[in-house]
Amino acid sequence: VQLVESGGGSVQPGGSLRLSCLASGYTIRSACMGWFRRGLRAEREAVAYIGSDGKPTYADSVKGRFTSSQDNTKNTLSLQMNSLKFEDTAVYYCAARLCFFNGSREASYGWWGQGTQVTVSS
Repeated sequence: VQLVESGGGSVQPGGSLRLSCLASGYTIRSACMGWFRRGLRAEREAVAYIGSDGKPTYADSVKGRFTSSQDNTKNTLSLQMNSLKFEDTAVYYCAARLCFFNGSREASYGWWGQGTQVTVSS
């Protein structure tokens, strides 16, 4: 199983970026996916994750600005990030878990990408 993120970069406040996560070695619809980030805090925080019902849940800090989507034909998970703020600066990771585990918990995820840096600065 391999997860590879792409699409990170530098952007000004208010700008947009789209992250992608390409999965290989398994079919993403057979697992539940999530996006995490690690900013200044040591621990990774959940940004968005797909629940066992197939619906996305978002952290309050990104709700209304970020949208997670999944393309099963391309085996790809995406994160559209709009209205970016300074505090969104972080390394962003995609991850996969078995669906019966709690999607908001880092420990629930057994497979992780290497991360991609997102920097919001003026």
